[in-house]
Amino acid sequence: MEAVSSRRGSTNVSASALEHWRSNSPTGSERRKLSYHPTDSWTAPTIANAATESSHEPASPSQTSRRKRIVQVAIAVLYCLLAAGPVFGFAAIKPVLVQEGVYREQCTPQEIKDKVWVCYGQELRLNLMFTVAAVSTNVCALPVGTVLDRYGPKVASLVGVVLLTVGAAFMSFAEKLPFDGYIPGYLFLALGGPFIFISSFQLSNTFPAHSGLILALLTGAFDTSSAVFLVYRLTYQQTEAWFTPKKFFLVYLIVPALILLAQLCVMPTYSYKSADETGRKDTQTDSDNADTEATSLLKSNNQDTEAAETPKRSGIWGALHGRTALEQIRTPWFILIALFTMLQMTRINYFVATLRTQYTHLLHSHAAAEELNNFFDIALPLGGVAAVPLIGLVLDHTSTTFVLALLVSIATTIGVLGVLPELWAGYANIVLFVLYRPLYYTAISDYSAKVFGFETFGKVYGFIICLAGVFNFSQQGLDALTHGLMKGDPVPVNVGLLVIAFVVGALLVGFVGRKSWTMQRDELEEEAEGAGEVAMPEGQGRGR
Repeated sequence: MEAVSSRRGSTNVSASALEHWRSNSPTGSERRKLSYHPTDSWTAPTIANAATESSHEPASPSQTSRRKRIVQVAIAVLYCLLAAGPVFGFAAIKPVLVQEGVYREQCTPQEIKDKVWVCYGQELRLNLMFTVAAVSTNVCALPVGTVLDRYGPKVASLVGVVLLTVGAAFMSFAEKLPFDGYIPGYLFLALGGPFIFISSFQLSNTFPAHSGLILALLTGAFDTSSAVFLVYRLTYQQTEAWFTPKKFFLVYLIVPALILLAQLCVMPTYSYKSADETGRKDTQTDSDNADTEATSLLKSNNQDTEAAETPKRSGIWGALHGRTALEQIRTPWFILIALFTMLQMTRINYFVATLRTQYTHLLHSHAAAEELNNFFDIALPLGGVAAVPLIGLVLDHTSTTFVLALLVSIATTIGVLGVLPELWAGYANIVLFVLYRPLYYTAISDYSAKVFGFETFGKVYGFIICLAGVFNFSQQGLDALTHGLMKGDPVPVNVGLLVIAFVVGALLVGFVGRKSWTMQRDELEEEAEGAGEVAMPEGQGRGR
């Protein structure tokens, strides 16, 4: 026991209680629960405390019927499809707002006389509406995570329902309000999305063997939700402008109402615990019940071998489980993934915002750039759907090191294609981009769950996305550099982002790969030691 303690770290669990656990545990895997996840302090819970914990702690997925879990996942995918990120379909709804005369008062008398389709002031005001919403979506991930960790997914989702309702109401009556209602309306729609989307991540624990597929479905729904405004624009055009924004957003109020109904009737109040987190919580009970809990855990593992093997495939499962959020963000595990996310999200959003202008310069053809932009509007939501089976396959059947290496490789390829002045390269770049985007978002959340755990997932993942959102303000500097010093040439900025992102990505892959190898080696050593201890008589084992 002393050898295990010295290698894994100290623990305040009493020697007698720990020895009782070891002597009664039938396999080495139960002993690893203690060595991998030492507790800072331990006291035997009173009956009152135990009752309180049981009423507020999230349930194991095995305590909920399989059918209900399937329904919960299906409902979450559906409402993420409708509410997680429709504001990112801004390019689709913008022509409708222009045709409806939104911010037309920003135009000069001469521009109105010339009957320009969209004037300079109107363009800036509409783009500001999207910029505020897009940045706020990322920045608010931190408060979303805090609410999620403290109050659970149901409360977080209900906050999202309120925000969506307020946003849709502002957008419906914006033209009649005594102030500009479009910017706050679009902002509230943007803020409601993360509360709905991020609180759904814990559902990946409903079926641990398919956690990657579930995350892929949720992320795919988020990406595809940009098509909500595309469908509306097509309907608006087919009805010859009869289906006005006011009518659309009044109808859209049905979405938060249905989400509210689902949260009150079907969805879980607290996040489902993973098997790892369940095992760690079990180690904090009093020593008299330790052998019973070990047997229960072993039985649960035997009933779902595939679910038990899935975390092991990642190579880094549980690396920082059991630590506080502050301890986690001080490690290279957090710093490297945060830097990688900041750079990749900036590249993604910069590409989305400047696609037409970039290819106008690269191809020296406005018509070709418009053709690529139209293709992108359709490919972006479709890519979220098409990538789902691929993402689920990759995350559920490969290691995290492989997934990160794949992300870096695809991102590098996209960067190279993005500087080639060829039309075929533009199409190839868009196809690869729309498949990479959902893989990237899903892989980041998957990494956060496996490394940091769901006990601190909201805070840590939220902080990562928040940092990325703040860093996205650098796009204004990139635009100024491109249109100023570079005279409209996007190649220098794209090459610079490509090189920096590749270096950070390579460091991340190298670090995770080395840690994965170390964790697997230590686990094998401990299994060997555990097997030897079980084979020995109890007296000799204690005398070693």
